Amino acid sequence: MHFEWMNNLALVDHHCHGVLEHDLDRAGFEDLITESDRPGPTGTTFFDTQLGFMIRRYCAPILGLPAFTSPEEYVAERARLGAIRVNTRLLTGQGYDTLLIETGHRGDEILGPEQMGLRAGTQVAEVVRLERVAEELVESRISATDFRCAFADELDARLRTAVGVKSIAAYRVGLDFAPERPTPEAVDDALVEWTKSYVDGTVRLDNPTIIRHLIWEAVDRSVPIQFHVGYGDPDVDLHRCNPLLLTDFLRLSRSSGASVMLLHCYPYHREAGYLAHCFEHVYADVGLAINYTGAQAAQVIAESLELTPFHKALFSSDAWGAAELYSLGAILFRDGLDSVLNGWATRHGWPEDELRRIAGMIAAGNARRVYGLATNETGQDW
Repeated sequence: MHFEWMNNLALVDHHCHGVLEHDLDRAGFEDLITESDRPGPTGTTFFDTQLGFMIRRYCAPILGLPAFTSPEEYVAERARLGAIRVNTRLLTGQGYDTLLIETGHRGDEILGPEQMGLRAGTQVAEVVRLERVAEELVESRISATDFRCAFADELDARLRTAVGVKSIAAYRVGLDFAPERPTPEAVDDALVEWTKSYVDGTVRLDNPTIIRHLIWEAVDRSVPIQFHVGYGDPDVDLHRCNPLLLTDFLRLSRSSGASVMLLHCYPYHREAGYLAHCFEHVYADVGLAINYTGAQAAQVIAESLELTPFHKALFSSDAWGAAELYSLGAILFRDGLDSVLNGWATRHGWPEDELRRIAGMIAAGNARRVYGLATNETGQDW
């Protein structure tokens, strides 16, 4: 059985990025469909993955090719159509209503929020990466003594239009950072050391004291704060990306009015579900995992919903670079959620109208509520 209404479910992607809009060769495209930072062994291809097979299954027909066309034919047709047509086809037709676009990762290479909205035909809003704001200030030669005030002013300015922030503490220092707010004196000392080491070029923030300061500045503003959790590229130490390491921070931030949004979470999606269950300001998704687990995505979605309250689960694609990740994010989410809900209905008789209500919350309603977005024209979440 398939719930027909699942096909028309509006989606709010609460964590995604821009796509590239230039033509790609085979190596360039394969680099976008893996979390590895290097090519595979000689004679192998990243098309031989869950994600690669799902691109051939679902994205090939969108580009006018037979399902499971060869990787060679897929990349050739992509190049023949051109990046603009490829992006337009893959970004539209999947029910996206709103994209919350995080702009901090290689933002100069990808389409910005306004351009993404035009290509996808959706509403858009920005999510600000805290570490990148700080790095931009240092690149502008802000002094250590002026940094805290300048960062506060810049964050306030960005949040006049942005709907939330993100931290990549998991990448830079791990989630086992000291949970409490650092003292101004400790922050200033850390800033002196960091700004002293800056030379012309791109700067990288990996000081735990400064990163904690940025996070607590966001807490003070009572906004949704996204945290990368779990699976990512080789720059992360995965054992330090378990969301349980945030437990003390979550205790300290409970009454702040801020919401903590745990992104991706795989393979710690059950741990994330526990935190969302126990802490009223914690939410979780399995966005990145849905694309990369492919045919197994339904299992990951089911496991993520074991403990996560339905009003705490959100949808995201975490798409970056390749527009295929948007198409598949939507397709595999609908397919996986449909499978999970059908199982509950078959085994336990859950009413279809209740399942539709749950699906609407996860797909769009929870994000609209947490990020303060308007509902659709009917006033419904689906």
